[in-house]
Amino acid sequence: MRRAKKLSQEELADRGKVHQTYLSGVETGKRNCSLLVLERIARALDVDPEELVRRRRRRAGGSSQV
Repeated sequence: MRRAKKLSQEELADRGKVHQTYLSGVETGKRNCSLLVLERIARALDVDPEELVRRRRRRAGGSSQV
């Protein structure tokens, strides 16, 4: 979602008031974030927090679908 909105990790981290390395860990699945941080990231992306945690289904061909 961050890439689709053409934001760097640094820019999103700044907008969401989280550390860039923390955000990187969340994106790669190495860290879990609190609900507060999830809300900050969602606000920075201008989306509902539910969109960030909704499971994506795999389509044939390997692309994901909401």
